[in-house]
Amino acid sequence: MLERTVVDTTHLPPAERFGMWLDLVARTSAPLRVRTDHAHDFPARAEFIPLGPIQVVRYRYPSMDAVRTERLARRTEVDYFLLALTLGGTGASGQGDRRSVILPREFTFYDGSRPHEVSHHGRDGGPPAGSVVALIPHGVLPLSPDRLAPLMAGRMSGSEGVGALLAQYLTQIVEHPEQYHAADADRLGTVGLDLASTMLGRHLVAEDAVPREVRHRALLTQVRGYVQRHLGDGTLTPQAVADAHHVSVRTLHRLFESEETTLASYVRDLRLQRCRRDLADPMLAHLPVQTIGARWGFRDKAHFSRAFRAAYDVTPQAWREQARIVNSTASVVNPEPEY
Repeated sequence: MLERTVVDTTHLPPAERFGMWLDLVARTSAPLRVRTDHAHDFPARAEFIPLGPIQVVRYRYPSMDAVRTERLARRTEVDYFLLALTLGGTGASGQGDRRSVILPREFTFYDGSRPHEVSHHGRDGGPPAGSVVALIPHGVLPLSPDRLAPLMAGRMSGSEGVGALLAQYLTQIVEHPEQYHAADADRLGTVGLDLASTMLGRHLVAEDAVPREVRHRALLTQVRGYVQRHLGDGTLTPQAVADAHHVSVRTLHRLFESEETTLASYVRDLRLQRCRRDLADPMLAHLPVQTIGARWGFRDKAHFSRAFRAAYDVTPQAWREQARIVNSTASVVNPEPEY
């Protein structure tokens, strides 16, 4: 059967399990800075199957978050790409300007020799997080790291097209290695590499087919819609908006630079417009000024008053009074018709 190396931390005392796992990850893929709520007891399992040009690993572990810093990236001995298929739980990956949430039966792809972030969380009270990862040396892929950069930390389906074929292929091998001969390892690895290269190539073509300006405008439209739907949320921060769209805060700021504004200014101006509208609405006259401010994300009364006055050269209360007088005058000049 295929050569297979199994590492199971449950053979150690609970206090030693997490340390063993960190050492294993550092030796087999890349040194990482890992955070977990299970450091006191980290029951995890990894099954390594070398397949000629690539290596396939099946992981099961408790929830964790990991970061590969610039300093740790310089300690890499072999440069690997990692193509990871989430089997259980929810994952997340980040590299460069892209951030993605990865659901079961989805792939993510990143360069292990460069700084990146990965997270994987199982369901509370449910089975542990699980994944199948193909470790692919840089030299065996027919595309350079720079050419593959647009795909880093992206999402790719493992349920349709070539992605479904690759997902089925990898899971079949890791779940039933006894069905294959050791002599077939190189050939199996070549098939897996061909499928991975085809899937990455297809996604790269799709990425390139959309002009950058179109992607830019589409993302800006999505962000604006998200902001408008969440204006009343006091936790609407640049980080929250970036996380919701799987991009970095830096990318978000660059997006609004092209509009000659900032995200913070855009959010503030929209909130003030909503407040100005509601303060002039006779149907909302029973609501205190601060209630209307809080309704649109201004939790601090003094801050709301200062921002409103800076924008409209009048306080919120004075604006409401002016609007009341205008509305009263209009109702006298144009009385409701009698029927």
